[in-house]
Amino acid sequence: MARNDENCETHGPRDRNKPLYMISVAAELTGMHPQTLRVYEQKGLVTPGRSRGNTRLYSQADIDRLNFISKLTDEGINLAGVVRIMDMRERAREKDEEIGRLHARVRELEDEVHEFRMQEKITALARYDGQSPEQVMRGLLE
Repeated sequence: MARNDENCETHGPRDRNKPLYMISVAAELTGMHPQTLRVYEQKGLVTPGRSRGNTRLYSQADIDRLNFISKLTDEGINLAGVVRIMDMRERAREKDEEIGRLHARVRELEDEVHEFRMQEKITALARYDGQSPEQVMRGLLE
């Protein structure tokens, strides 16, 4: 069964990219023929690591990617379509990460604006020595 590589809970982000599986193991894990894996590498759909002896080594992320490719091809999508879908998927992931970074920056700026406004109120309170804080706050709110 294909697993969605974003939801793989058994491996951390670094472990998922560690080249571990030789082509025969990767073929068994994905239910594909080793020659199919070589073709997918040739087409740029997967890029396994290499050992010092130049043996292909597939990571868990590669296995997940191959399972996703298998799912797409089983649905009748040709390799050109798979390439397009994989590219769009990667671009969407990058955009999601960018949106996350922008949301975090907006929250930081909102916190800074809040702190600035609080400082303004405190400064305004300090200027009115003769009035009570309640009187000063009423003046600021009016």
